[in-house]
Amino acid sequence: MKKVNLLLCSIFLLIMSCSDETTVFSDFQDDIQLEGNEQILDNSVSFDYAGVLEIAEEVNISGKQASASKVDEAGDYPLTLIAQIDPPSYSGGEDLTASHVHVDGDYAYVSYNTVEDDYAGGIDIIDVSDPTDPKVTSRLYYVNADLNAIEYSDGYIYAVGGVDSEKSVTATSNSFVAKIPASGGRMYTNAGIDYGFQEGYNSTDIEVTSNTVVVSSGGDGTVTIYNKSDLSILNEAPFQDLRSVKMDNGQFAVLDAGSGVSILDDNLNVIKEIPINTDFGAATKRTLAFKDGKVIVSEGSIGAGLYNVASGSLIEYLPVLIDPSATSTEGSETNAVALNEEMILMANGGSGLCLSEDNGDDADLYGVIQLEGSINYVESKDDYIFAASGKSGLQIIKLNRTSESLSTRCSSLSTYSGSSDLNVRLGEDKGYSGSKRFANIEVAGTLLLCGSWTVNNGVDVYSDALFEMYGTLVVGRNNKRKDVVVDEGATFIVEGNLTIYGDLILNDGAKLEFIGNDSVVNIFGSVVKNGTVNVSGNYDDVRNKF
Repeated sequence: MKKVNLLLCSIFLLIMSCSDETTVFSDFQDDIQLEGNEQILDNSVSFDYAGVLEIAEEVNISGKQASASKVDEAGDYPLTLIAQIDPPSYSGGEDLTASHVHVDGDYAYVSYNTVEDDYAGGIDIIDVSDPTDPKVTSRLYYVNADLNAIEYSDGYIYAVGGVDSEKSVTATSNSFVAKIPASGGRMYTNAGIDYGFQEGYNSTDIEVTSNTVVVSSGGDGTVTIYNKSDLSILNEAPFQDLRSVKMDNGQFAVLDAGSGVSILDDNLNVIKEIPINTDFGAATKRTLAFKDGKVIVSEGSIGAGLYNVASGSLIEYLPVLIDPSATSTEGSETNAVALNEEMILMANGGSGLCLSEDNGDDADLYGVIQLEGSINYVESKDDYIFAASGKSGLQIIKLNRTSESLSTRCSSLSTYSGSSDLNVRLGEDKGYSGSKRFANIEVAGTLLLCGSWTVNNGVDVYSDALFEMYGTLVVGRNNKRKDVVVDEGATFIVEGNLTIYGDLILNDGAKLEFIGNDSVVNIFGSVVKNGTVNVSGNYDDVRNKF
């Protein structure tokens, strides 16, 4: 966000109609352009660092580990990086960074802005229906405006940002909201884009309901309720410096950098206040999240504050956790928070993406997910995390939660706990359920794994051994490839999703069997068959390696 004016309305040469509240631009202009080159969209998706993600756990970072043996235990949260999306880039907009993400159905909608003095932005639609192969399906360039937040609803993208009202003959104020037609993963501009304006340096956040669009703006701005159909203003209320607006139990809540959190009724009257004296910083991204009677506030350098909504009292602070292996911690501050079931995710700038666990009454720091780049924003829904990481782009992370529809054979298995090096010796018969991060798996006997598992290094199934896997197994990382080796006479049975960032090596006499009708195998290296091997069953070979 910038506390200076931006340029939008004056860049349009042909204007169909303008009013003090809503402006409709009907013609496609060079300054707002849809990307028509499919190759550029395809090349925006990178798998260079895809694969198993490690987590620097808080107990190790802080030195609170009780014993050396616990350091080698298998970890929770077997996360994988699916892909990275490079930010849009064009002449005058070479330094865009993702500012906000909204997920709806099979698509993620991403807004971009720039921290430079020049003003540029963009919007991406990303198809995430296939977790092995996300695609950028549509991209819109805003040459002379930043976009700070975005939401999709009922066939339209609603994006908010800033305009330069001093240079525009049509904009009545600096903050704007745009309504862009979109369907099936595509944006359409031929029918025009609707714009509404409100007071304030910059529109900062947005919430869309069934009939209204609610927008916050910072720097002597307002919280404004627009009619969803035509963006005419229905109601507005002034605030000092709004950074975020959210819905909670049918009521609006706003974060004002000058005072704290305010709960508003339908008429935008303040019915409850939670005073916060934190220095939120000038023109910075800060967000709110609500869960089970708590509001979680991103508070910059001091981390995330958890408050009781009913009483307004502070429950605790979750501080910015510093990973000692990080090469740079510049800009270490909590910019945004997101929730997904028990997880609290903190976008901590140069200190990365922090994961904490909500225990009901309070929360505990768990660790730092080891991603590249400075994490400026985070959104999470269903089995995915979307982390905006500056020039490193948007990072799509899969949680790999255990499916509830696994084979009944899994129901009687004990949950795995123990070493991160899982070693099943000759003559042993082991079976586990759960969701863990391993360093290695070695099978000389019989092993059944039911759940979701990642392996940072390799998997070896030794001669005449049996390894059965139901669920999800991900091995290696694309920039640190590791192999799965099935030796002579060994059998590897898969029902579910197998991803290998490396080679699948089947030695003479090895057997690979896919059971069921929905198994998926995604191999980034090669399938190496050393002699006569047996591959059977129905499976989707994502990269055609068989």
